[in-house]
Amino acid sequence: MTENAVLPLTADTPLRRAALALRDGRAIVQRNLAQLRHAPGEIVGAVLFPIIMVVIFGFIFGSAITVPGGGNYRDFLMPGMFAMTATFSVIVTMNKVAADNGKGVMDRFRSMPMARSAVPFGQTGADLVMSTVGFAIMAIVGLVVGWRTHDGTASALTALALILLFAYALHWVGVLLGLMFKNESTADRMTPLVFPVTMLSNAFVPTNGMPTWLRVIADWNPVSALTQATRHLFGSPGTVTSHAWPMQHPVPAALLWAAAILVVCVPVTVRRYQHAGR
Repeated sequence: MTENAVLPLTADTPLRRAALALRDGRAIVQRNLAQLRHAPGEIVGAVLFPIIMVVIFGFIFGSAITVPGGGNYRDFLMPGMFAMTATFSVIVTMNKVAADNGKGVMDRFRSMPMARSAVPFGQTGADLVMSTVGFAIMAIVGLVVGWRTHDGTASALTALALILLFAYALHWVGVLLGLMFKNESTADRMTPLVFPVTMLSNAFVPTNGMPTWLRVIADWNPVSALTQATRHLFGSPGTVTSHAWPMQHPVPAALLWAAAILVVCVPVTVRRYQHAGR
């Protein structure tokens, strides 16, 4: 047996570094979730936001919008509500990271003997837990007001998994943006920029009534791809008349958007975190 055939458990191997990063990341997840005990407003917001949005859009807009091909507007709406909430993940995570920046928490983390990837992974992991709770509440409220899935449990669970994947990818965007700001008040100025992304999509209204140039933008919007993918998986109404590739193949398009965001943002975010304090 050669000298390098067996490495001791204490050796600095890629496997050991990954195990330590996983341990440190789990500690950050636990820290962020434990903080919720001291932030009841965040918990209340996570509960009330989906309820308010479903009621407002479902009952106010629902009486004025005709679904292409017919059908219940609430069935048409709920996939868009999931997509909008997933998109708002950027704001939630960005503000949390910016707030930690302003309090010097990130600098303290960098001074601790932990894996450099642990903080961004831990932040996105904790936020994914909160997103899961929010989506569960939104689904319950949707069922109460009349939303139904029509293609079976497996297809519905696949849709929810896709929504969570998309939200997780956008949490990474939020961490990256949050690291660029010194405090939460500065990050708040970015919040209004998220609304056009969600509104300029097929989330709430069909795109067939939009001007041609605007419809092209809406059809290639990642939010539209996620919305159409979940409509397809939930069996919701909403006839697609667009020839744009994301609208004809929404599930692969949504997966590609999520994968592209993760491939770009994960290494860039970790690198940004490592060098932000220098």
